[in-house]
This record gives sequence, C-alpha cells and structure tokens, in this order.
Amino acid sequence: MHSRKVIAALALAAGLVAPMALAATPAAAMVGSCRVELYDIDAGNVADRDGRDELRFLVGGNLFPRINADYFGMNTGDDGDPGQFEDPTSIIQSTQNAVFDLRETDGPVWGRGDSLGTVTAFGSTCAGLTTAGDSTIITDTLTGSEQTAYSYQVRLKMIAL
Repeated sequence: MHSRKVIAALALAAGLVAPMALAATPAAAMVGSCRVELYDIDAGNVADRDGRDELRFLVGGNLFPRINADYFGMNTGDDGDPGQFEDPTSIIQSTQNAVFDLRETDGPVWGRGDSLGTVTAFGSTCAGLTTAGDSTIITDTLTGSEQTAYSYQVRLKMIAL
C-alpha cells in the first residue's frame, strides 16, 4: 500500500499528473470551422449607365440568387439584404478562405456577368474565434469603373461553428 502512495507522489513531483489534470479542465480553444454569409450590401454608385445594376454573388462556384430570381437589381443609394440574394453562404475551415465575388450581369441570359470586385473571409479570422456562435463582421468597399464609376460596401458575417 505504501508503494502506491510513493508512486503517486513521484508522478506528481515529476509533473506527470499535472498535465493530465489540465487537459481535463475546460479551456478556451480555437474553432475549426465557420459559416460565412452575406450580411449587408449598400450601393454608393452603380456601374451601368442606365442607373441600375443587376447583381449576383459568385460564392464557391454558385451564383446567388439562383432559384427564385436571376439577379437582384440595385440603384444608387439602395440597401440590399441577404434574403434578396437568396442568402449567399459558405462553410470554411480555419485553413480556408471564402471569396464573395460581386457580379454585374446583363440579360437576356443572366450568367456570371462581370466582376465588380471580391470580398474575402479569411480562415485565420475564423481560427481567432474561440466559441461556437462567436461572430465577427468583415466590411469591404468595392470600387471601380465598369461603364461608370461604382462603389458598393459589402459586409460578411463569420460565425464560429
């Protein structure tokens, strides 16, 4: 019986028991994946001369909107919500990135159109979130000159899974 106490005392003194006890206690850990979703889009100026852009997002090879509409139309000063684009979303690991490519398309065939710029959600940002449900907002302004000078402020939300 004394040998068990001696072995336990030696193990504790050598630091063999303490690391196991620490591993058993809850600690803050980085999350492994995030959901990235469109949070908001605001039109400063639109690209088309007619004063209205027909917009889509290309995310992970998928165009949004994609089921109920061919595009979402925006005029200068308009505010767009995720549902109007049929909720563009991507799931990424902390080692991946999600690229949201804003596209201006023209009919009658509503394809990929022309890129107005991209907003990237970096996996390293996801890795910085510590608890499922934690979130952060990424904001970027896309500017250029397609037919006319344009600007769009795009916000993405990253949510730890």
